[in-house]
Amino acid sequence: MTKGDKAVEKGADKLDALADKAAARGGIAAKVASELADDASFLRNLKPSLVVARAKGEAPKDREPGSTEVRAPSGPQHARQSDGSGPNPFVVAGAAFGLGTLLAKAIDWRGHAHPRR
Repeated sequence: MTKGDKAVEKGADKLDALADKAAARGGIAAKVASELADDASFLRNLKPSLVVARAKGEAPKDREPGSTEVRAPSGPQHARQSDGSGPNPFVVAGAAFGLGTLLAKAIDWRGHAHPRR
């Protein structure tokens, strides 16, 4: 392990420790904890020796060499409302179109009040 690898690993370990402390704290800090853990994992992928190996084509580009583990996201990527309580997307799009049209007409109408000579 090179000096650069050790420095990157040390930083990633500090991020992991910070993520553990944040998760134990709860509240808003717990929400940030998963992001910090992901950042630590990403930082480990930036080890200089791994970057060189990827550049030479000797290592996989999406995970550490020799690792068969594929990490899934820690939680859902999009909030989904299963009870259908949200607004109808067609109504929202129609309202946005209508308001945009009215705004454009108002701007055009006010443009006639002060013509350029």
